[in-house]
Amino acid sequence: MNLPKVIAHLTQAQNNFDSHAYANCFAETAVVFDEGKTHQGKTAIEQWIKKANEEYQTVMEPIEYLPAEEILKAEVSGNFPGSPIVLAYHLIIKEDLIQSLKITG
Repeated sequence: MNLPKVIAHLTQAQNNFDSHAYANCFAETAVVFDEGKTHQGKTAIEQWIKKANEEYQTVMEPIEYLPAEEILKAEVSGNFPGSPIVLAYHLIIKEDLIQSLKITG
């Protein structure tokens, strides 16, 4: 699957539980929407993913990328009820950085 470089880096960072590398895939003013919460800015995003990594130990396997919509579908597994599940990552990418990410089931 041919993924944009930033999505490939995001996936690798997630699977390595590297919250710093994960946050570096985002613009300084990026926004993440997940589980009904909003995380604004790289620092907040790094704190959010670090906590999620510690709690859920989530790994993701991309299964489909829709470039026109900037949607990544991935099988996600970890320490959470219902694992594994397929999630959709709705992205806005500009200048090779993620500006916005909304994760839906």
